[in-house]
Amino acid sequence: MNKQQIIKIAALSLIVLSFPLFLVKTYFFNKDVSAQAPAEFVGKEVCIDCHAIEYNLWKNSDHDNAMDTATVKTVLGDFDNAVFENHGFENKFYTKDGKFFVYTKGPDGQPGEFPIAYTFGVRPLQQYLVPFENGRYQCLPIAWDTEKQEWFSLADSVYGRELKPDDWLYWTNNGQNWNGMCAECHSTNLQKNYDPKTEIFRTTWSEIDVSCEACHGPASEHIKWAKIPAMARPQDTNTGLVVQTSNISSKQYIDNCAYCHARRSSYGNFAYPPKNVYDLIAPALPIEPNYHVDGQVKNEDYVFASFAQSRMYMKDVRCSDCHDVHSLKFKFDGNDLCTQCHIKISYDAYEHHFHKYAGEDGKPLVLDGGKRTVNVGDGAQCINCHMPGQYYMGVDLRSDHSMRIPRPDFSMRYNVPNACNQCHTDKTAAWADSYIIKWYGIKKRPHFGSVIALASRGDTTAIHDLLRIAMDELEPPIVRATAVHFMDRFHQDAKLDSVKKEMIYSPEPLIRREAVRNFIGRDVNDVITTLVPLLNDDSKMVRIEVVARLTAVPQNSLDSPQKAALAPGIKEYISAMEYTADFAESRHNLGNLYSNLGDFEKAEENYLAALKIDKAFYPSGINLVLVYSRTGETGKAEQLLRQIVQDQPEVPDAYYYLGLVLAENKKYDESIAYLEKAAKQTSGEAKVFYNLAMMYDFMKEKKKAAITLNKALSLEPDNLKYLYAALQFYIKNENRAEAKKIAKDILSRYPTHPE
Repeated sequence: MNKQQIIKIAALSLIVLSFPLFLVKTYFFNKDVSAQAPAEFVGKEVCIDCHAIEYNLWKNSDHDNAMDTATVKTVLGDFDNAVFENHGFENKFYTKDGKFFVYTKGPDGQPGEFPIAYTFGVRPLQQYLVPFENGRYQCLPIAWDTEKQEWFSLADSVYGRELKPDDWLYWTNNGQNWNGMCAECHSTNLQKNYDPKTEIFRTTWSEIDVSCEACHGPASEHIKWAKIPAMARPQDTNTGLVVQTSNISSKQYIDNCAYCHARRSSYGNFAYPPKNVYDLIAPALPIEPNYHVDGQVKNEDYVFASFAQSRMYMKDVRCSDCHDVHSLKFKFDGNDLCTQCHIKISYDAYEHHFHKYAGEDGKPLVLDGGKRTVNVGDGAQCINCHMPGQYYMGVDLRSDHSMRIPRPDFSMRYNVPNACNQCHTDKTAAWADSYIIKWYGIKKRPHFGSVIALASRGDTTAIHDLLRIAMDELEPPIVRATAVHFMDRFHQDAKLDSVKKEMIYSPEPLIRREAVRNFIGRDVNDVITTLVPLLNDDSKMVRIEVVARLTAVPQNSLDSPQKAALAPGIKEYISAMEYTADFAESRHNLGNLYSNLGDFEKAEENYLAALKIDKAFYPSGINLVLVYSRTGETGKAEQLLRQIVQDQPEVPDAYYYLGLVLAENKKYDESIAYLEKAAKQTSGEAKVFYNLAMMYDFMKEKKKAAITLNKALSLEPDNLKYLYAALQFYIKNENRAEAKKIAKDILSRYPTHPE
């Protein structure tokens, strides 16, 4: 090649390269990045040309059918003048002028005709949404079973009882409200838009179902990127997509799914791109009442807290290893799903599972009076033993994703289910455990469930293992957070307090959250100086807990810089609670915040709002009573407590506080009667016995006072307040021997106390 040819080739190369470089400059370098508008939602239609395979997989998936407008094509239920009788009432389903209607009991239990606006879900059941005033959509309590092709009552199936119109769970009330309970995870770019002042929803979405941009984020910048010639596309922009779903860790990948696939509370509309999932939501721990003590699912779970307990989670298994991310179907059939990782010859073998394969001789197990059948071969399926299913919403069988080894011995000890007896319902857990021992030996792998079971009932033998679990980085973070959560049951242990303080600096947000919630500290100043730096935590979930703790301490204990640091946190907290202010718990939290800050008017407003949402949410009633007591409105306090006692006679705190308020109102005999009722309902509350003893003493019932005061001390022997009250009682009643005994006890327990 001569020199002239080389020059020509070089010049040609420069021309070829200059074109794509010019495009890069045009599309990117000439833009003012700081002023660049955020990416916008464009809809799935613009994705189809380039992503036809993914689109066709997604089409007709559960995400595609998560929600839809009610039409002849989308409605699966029988609306051909069908009748469903329930609790003696005939519910009717029919069409008029091409629209769908139901005749059923509505607000206040009054029958009426209600239009169906949207379908909700598709299989194995389909629900229907009914529009109401103030932008509300409510979930009809009667759903369509798509497998049995029949109507059924969700209320009966889920709650096992007929719901009354004043129940929070009744279908026209907040417990079945689509805007707050369901909407975030069934549509794309859902904006809740609830105004707590007017109680009006202005909920919107960009697409009615769970579409491409629900997971990948708004795609307008991706579309621009796609229009750039291939050679000119920048390689470090995640193809212009806002949410990264490739080249990320398994934990990050799972967090992308956790926003919807977790039992959680949320702090606001989904923010793209999410900094971390804990800036958006606060996942629930695997604890009662929604989980069994060993972490097995009991109530609705949505997968995350179950899977996050598992060894699979710790081994970096992710959702897409088993599920196609677009169709949501299993990637492989049967045990082939598991033998991607587990050696087939070892695990898909009779010597491992000891059950017959499909096609072998045998009879199926017919269970639940013929409603359920376990076929020959089902016992050889990994999923049936390690991910036992449970029915939710009446007909929806979902697998427990904690992927555990069956433990019939736990069933015997802790009254939890096990996979063996879910099929062998005619046998005992002891029978199942005998086979586990026969097949696999007597030794069993340690499981955190045994520790949590002890801790949940206050057994101090659990303390050592709680410490071990909390400190063990080989344990799943959600399990370690659960251990920290249960440390709160053992305030007297100095080692636990030290570990809780150490856990405040854990790299895991869930652990930090529980450590903040349960941190005691040496004194108020220790709490303040420890927690104030966490006002800058990178997870909103943690910051929210810090604000709740710091606003609960006397505000005059904070210096000016600390108050300045707390101020934006308070605003963030209020914003987060107002986002979910259609829930009683959020209004209760706002009531607590304002009460702690001394704004009793706003505290009362929010407590009353919580009780309006759910009259059975008694913590707001109790806290409102405390506000009334602090503001001298003891008449209001007494009236409210009498109502709580009447409506919820099973709540001991109501009797206790009513007894205290009645004493303030000089109704002493009645006060004692209610304190006695509180003492009968809760034998472990020292404060109840202490206050009852003080009332006995006041009413000159010295013998009862002494017995009851000793009961309080037996429950809390280190309580200086109770010890000092006992000392004064015996001195006043000239019982020098008992007074001397108590004085020595105080001195031995508190040798450095100034008094």
